[in-house]
Amino acid sequence: MKWDTFRPLEPIVLFFPDKQNRRTVRTARDAAEALLHDWPHDDGEAFYFAVKICLDVIVGRGEPCELRTAMLRAAGEAGVVAIAVVH
Repeated sequence: MKWDTFRPLEPIVLFFPDKQNRRTVRTARDAAEALLHDWPHDDGEAFYFAVKICLDVIVGRGEPCELRTAMLRAAGEAGVVAIAVVH
């Protein structure tokens, strides 16, 4: 199975209050790194759903627009400020 970690999505800029940093998510790989390394806590229904959709996109069973929506919901759940960038 070939993983496509670089599937593009409309960018999201995430601001993590505890870490005093930000991350721009432009690909499924960016989303996975943010969820696994930067997320303030690894629980919550929206968080788990975002992880699942991220994996689905990487293996070709999901769409980037679904991942973007899931990331925005997970950010809201976790108190992460998310700015949805539209091109």
